[in-house]
Amino acid sequence: MKDNYQIPDELSTSREVVEEQLKILAQIYPELLNNNRPLAKTSKNIGDTETRTPSSSSPKSTPKANPHISTSSSSVCSTKNASKGDAVADLFAERRAKMTKQFEEKKKSETKPLNCAPVQSGSRDPPQQGGVSLKKIIPRNINDYYPVVAPRGQMAKKLEAAAPYNFFLTTITDAKVTHEEPLSITFQELLDSSLGELESSVQMNFMVDIGWLLGHYFFAGYEDRPLLILYGDETPELKMVSSKKPNVTAVKVHIATPFGVHHTKMGLYLYMDGSMRIVVSTANLYEDDWHNRTQGLWVSPRLPPVSEDADTGFGESRTGFRGSLISYLNSYKIAPLQPWVARIQKIDFTAVNVLLVASVPGGHLNTPKGPLWGHPRLGYLLGQHSAPVDDTCPVVAQSSSIGSLGPNPQSWVLSELMASFRRDSVPIGLRRVPAFKMIFPSFSNVRNSHDNLLGGGCLPYMKATNDKQLWLKEHLHQWRSESRHRTKAVPHIKTYCRWSHRGLYWFLLTSANLSKAAWGVYNKSAKFEAPLRINSYEAGVLFLPKFMIGENFFPMESKSEQQHARFPMPYDVPIIPYASEDTPFFMDYLRQ
Repeated sequence: MKDNYQIPDELSTSREVVEEQLKILAQIYPELLNNNRPLAKTSKNIGDTETRTPSSSSPKSTPKANPHISTSSSSVCSTKNASKGDAVADLFAERRAKMTKQFEEKKKSETKPLNCAPVQSGSRDPPQQGGVSLKKIIPRNINDYYPVVAPRGQMAKKLEAAAPYNFFLTTITDAKVTHEEPLSITFQELLDSSLGELESSVQMNFMVDIGWLLGHYFFAGYEDRPLLILYGDETPELKMVSSKKPNVTAVKVHIATPFGVHHTKMGLYLYMDGSMRIVVSTANLYEDDWHNRTQGLWVSPRLPPVSEDADTGFGESRTGFRGSLISYLNSYKIAPLQPWVARIQKIDFTAVNVLLVASVPGGHLNTPKGPLWGHPRLGYLLGQHSAPVDDTCPVVAQSSSIGSLGPNPQSWVLSELMASFRRDSVPIGLRRVPAFKMIFPSFSNVRNSHDNLLGGGCLPYMKATNDKQLWLKEHLHQWRSESRHRTKAVPHIKTYCRWSHRGLYWFLLTSANLSKAAWGVYNKSAKFEAPLRINSYEAGVLFLPKFMIGENFFPMESKSEQQHARFPMPYDVPIIPYASEDTPFFMDYLRQ
């Protein structure tokens, strides 16, 4: 969209946020802040999938907390939404003033300087400027910048213990029990030295707070290592860092259609010994998405390089992950990615036990290897590898946004999406359509969250969209995650799965919300084969028991006689349907 929604000055703390987070970097690279101009205000189109609005912050980092909330929606909001800025101002002005006052009082009460932690054993000395060692002047206490900090050097053991699923949820700032959970993770742990010494990396995402991200790299000791960032949301800070910091290359992913965005959330990590690691996530790269929101991550094992004399096809996994990843990266047609594609071709992926399910913008026809993208790709993989699933087992979708699905269930959900999601090894002609269930936070879910109604800032479902698809109400279920201590952590995670009393038949973790833009829709007006039209980049991983535990289903309960660990579901089962008085949470509640 061409129209921008500008966050009013009286609301935006982004300047303070960036200044605080870039103080670290400024002492290493003074030119970052030596351009003698104020940091630009952040603005964002209220558009297809994600946008920034003010939000609550962690208690530990209130003065420095990022004021933006990531939101995801699959339908394009009309430009008249921008006229509701006054309502947003009314909602947040009081909180903004209170935060400012608290911050000033805290600064007055502080009498001792920041701790200067020593450089970690085994890490490099910080670079020097003007002959002065920076480890004497740079504050090294990460606790002053990030609200949850895990013990260093432990991530490799945590990852090993998480096998075979390697499926984590982000820690929740206000739920301290999650800080110690073995399957909870912080972003800093992805850079932990126990995983290997980083040589270079790629971060692919929609929203990137460059100060927040480079702060993590700084505290990990990798502030000068090559970093390629592919992003969807343009900010002045990202433009600046690409020109001022030589080791960082920031590239905006352009999409031909105005209705699509670069929504993928993936990390590629290359280590000094030639090995590599892949991370697929649901979280944007800025503070609020790692604060009080439920997010999911799959972290690959360490993938070694193949020997120089190995055959070309050597090192592919049983799931075909390497080939799928290369095809996905090649779809960008971005030059800085090509060295990574060449490197991936020489990496041994045999330890990977998940399948890549991705979406690429454009019109797509089936290939000799089947469909490559969107919901047909998921259906194809289920048809090839899933165990037979009884039709009494529902398909359960869970996402942080809902697009325009049509006037009735048959418009797209049952006619297209379910035709793919219900596939397994049973001939499709012998089956009936299973039930469809959707988990999406209700108004009461959000009101009772850690951040009260502000927690709904990552749920940009609009009432106007809901009013055109009231049939969806009978399919909606509450967000509840008592078993993972995240009932009060509003979900930005996106998952799709099927289970029965026997267990879990398959599970998909993805960036794709329930929308046509993310999953694709067939062009039924085509004269010949109906091409699939996709608007956005998305990426996810499919967990199948066949490749992970050699069974037909994952266990969902802990039983002493079980050979395999239960699958770590992010929410409670059975799921609870909406009561008659319940309504979905609408973004409109934050604009009234």
